[in-house]
Amino acid sequence: MTDPTTTNELREAFQRLRANRWKLARSGAEERIARLQRLRAAIWARREALQQAIQADFGKHPTETDITEIFPTLSELQHTCKHLAGWMKPARVGRPWALLGTKSQIRHEALGLVLVLSPWNYPVNLLLTPLIAAIAAGNAVAVKPSSKVPATARCLQGLLSEVFPADEVAVFLGDSGVADALLELPFDHVFFTGSPRVGRSVMTAAARHLASVTLELGGKSPVIVERTADVALAAERVMWGKFINAGQTCVAPDYALVDEGLREGFVAACRRVLEARYGATEEARLASPFLSRLVSSQHASGLRRLLADSVAAGAKVELGGSFSADGRGLSPTLLTGVRPDSPAMRSEIFGPILPILGYTELEEALALVRAKDKPLALYVFSRDEAAVEHILGSTTAGGSCVNTVIAHLANPDLPFGGVGTSGQGSYHGVHGFRALSHARAVLRQKRFDGLRRFYPPYTGEVQKLVERALRYFG
Repeated sequence: MTDPTTTNELREAFQRLRANRWKLARSGAEERIARLQRLRAAIWARREALQQAIQADFGKHPTETDITEIFPTLSELQHTCKHLAGWMKPARVGRPWALLGTKSQIRHEALGLVLVLSPWNYPVNLLLTPLIAAIAAGNAVAVKPSSKVPATARCLQGLLSEVFPADEVAVFLGDSGVADALLELPFDHVFFTGSPRVGRSVMTAAARHLASVTLELGGKSPVIVERTADVALAAERVMWGKFINAGQTCVAPDYALVDEGLREGFVAACRRVLEARYGATEEARLASPFLSRLVSSQHASGLRRLLADSVAAGAKVELGGSFSADGRGLSPTLLTGVRPDSPAMRSEIFGPILPILGYTELEEALALVRAKDKPLALYVFSRDEAAVEHILGSTTAGGSCVNTVIAHLANPDLPFGGVGTSGQGSYHGVHGFRALSHARAVLRQKRFDGLRRFYPPYTGEVQKLVERALRYFG
């Protein structure tokens, strides 16, 4: 699993995967589980190395790596190994009366060759979780970690080369040029996590081979704090979901819409939470070992411009807004006085900045959410169940949580995915297995054949039978 540098090397690696495709597709549950168990053991053995690599790329605290990278990956592995045999069993389905004498079933078979293009923000979990689903479904897999996290990419390459031969899982390092070259190859399915802009290019490339796609694309995920919400609880949970990984989370709360009667109390509660977690002063918060750094100086520069432009447009920095000397640290930042047309409201922030907007009527907040692209997540804080149902029924999102944030990702029985510009397709648990499988319809005909009464020639008796059938359904 070396870093390929030429198109020929990429094609040779692809051909190795293709040559092994049918062997993997015919493997049983025990063989696939054994592969996954080897992966699980390797992750556990290299846990400290993964922590160190992510710290080198992000400055992330090892405990946060455990919480956001190692734990969800091991949980997905355990869940998949426990249930895979059941998922693989052919499922019997019913049949209409016209098909008397037949039996029907659905068999989930491997798609073949799967390409996983993973992002930089959660480089372990968001590479390995799709890989787990692809292996569970019996596919040969090529994976490409993001070049923006070089230490983690190299660590993953070493881990995966230890567990899988190159004709089962191939790892490709390199920049976007390597990803583009991989997309020229006729994979059967492409799994991409990243921005909507790049997602469109991936989908276009996949269409040239009529490959299916799973796209996880993010977006501006809103929090609605309804008038009956517990403000202290909302602040505690929103501050957690917003500032883990320095806000570089695809389902992080991107902006908060707060009932005007609660807005001041919510801002004050958020301030108390941030001071308790990251430090009582701006300097302490900026230097906190519990706050991750931004992935690059370039990303930090973009956030600096966004913050300056938003303030120039009338926003007020209630807390934070300070950058570290190295340019990759940004203290937790709360913005008020933000208008719907503010620079902070135009695109996904993907950093530790939370715009807080007040609203007077709930419909005002719902109209603002609906005016934007469909988000990957939408969060509701409320003690009024009727209001919760109204909000959920009046909006659309990839997934939602009520009185918490992000936690829906931790349930492998729930599908995780976007809708519209926030993504296409879903995964986790059985949903990942199905996303990377083909549901093949199989019908078996016994000796008795109810359909033969409808064969030509179309005599008067046949016509009467057809007429009866049509009347039955009509």
